[in-house]
Amino acid sequence: MLSPIWIPAVCALMRFWFRYRIDDVAAARRKYQEIRRTHQGPLLICANHLTMIDSAVIAWALGSAWWYLWHFSAVPWNMPERNNFAASLAARMLAYIMKCLPVVRGGPRADVTNTLNAFIAIVAGGEAGLLFPEGGRSREGRVDIDATAYGVGRVVRELPGCRVLCVYLRGARQDTFSDVPARGDRFYVNLRLIAPTTTATGLRGDREVARRIVQELVDMERQYFDGR
Repeated sequence: MLSPIWIPAVCALMRFWFRYRIDDVAAARRKYQEIRRTHQGPLLICANHLTMIDSAVIAWALGSAWWYLWHFSAVPWNMPERNNFAASLAARMLAYIMKCLPVVRGGPRADVTNTLNAFIAIVAGGEAGLLFPEGGRSREGRVDIDATAYGVGRVVRELPGCRVLCVYLRGARQDTFSDVPARGDRFYVNLRLIAPTTTATGLRGDREVARRIVQELVDMERQYFDGR
């Protein structure tokens, strides 16, 4: 009910206040729309992570405000750090309205598990999900395979038929991590759809799937820098 207010507002903020631009945005949006139209199973978006508003910029790169209003399930749910985005009751309510399930990284195991289970249930129901498989912003400014968060692998393994849309996003002026991208920055975006699998079970299976996803992001990052 509130999406006609907050979706255009967020898109307008990025376009007119921050003056961000996405290179070849039409192609990225066409590809995402095609994936949503043709893939009937669960869809998890996994991306590199450099700023605190990556999830918003990624969503904006994948769809316009108008399209999201008609395809609200395509707006990805994500799991931001509670202390950064939902420290108060009002902030938590706003986060939930904007399709966020806040979680305390490294917090009580039961709380993290409950939030992750809720996320899995939402994606299983047909909503798009977005996770950062590195677990946090890269301090090196590059995708760090050693920082892989294995919870991503668990999500994929518990969702039969799940496809993973790997998204590599980087501002032209983004050399390392920051709170927000530089004002007026232009973003490169690349999409790859994969179906990571493993014959292993338990934690080992989670690790193998998660590392497969991060390795794909490493390859996409290499392609970006080779192109420069």
